[in-house]
Amino acid sequence: MSRLAEIPIRIEPQAKAGGLGGGVTAILHEIVRLLERLATVDERAAIDLGSLPMSPQDRTELQRALGEGEVLATLNAQGISKIHETRVPGVWWVEHRDQGGELIAELIEVTRVPEILASAADEIAAGARALREQITTGAAARVR
Repeated sequence: MSRLAEIPIRIEPQAKAGGLGGGVTAILHEIVRLLERLATVDERAAIDLGSLPMSPQDRTELQRALGEGEVLATLNAQGISKIHETRVPGVWWVEHRDQGGELIAELIEVTRVPEILASAADEIAAGARALREQITTGAAARVR
């Protein structure tokens, strides 16, 4: 008799239709933990979905569990990035694509507002200078 016959076999039930698989449930538990950290100590975090062994079905289940919120932002900077709020406050689904449209990063960000949407201090200062110059130039042109 072969030793293979001695290996115990156990059949595990699949997740029920409409139910969450174990990997998706684990991600949701991690999101809860990260939300609690955000609420108590204002600590931002991200989960890199590309680094997780997720099937297309898992991704769909996670999207369904988190739902759609009210905010959707699209950025065009060296490719298209889509940032959308989920139904859960503080949880954002972020996709970054290259110029050819290929998905290069997919994240769940747990934050008040994703950092990519915030203006950098040097950009704000440059904007103030440009607007001041526009006002000054416009005022000088009206005086002439």
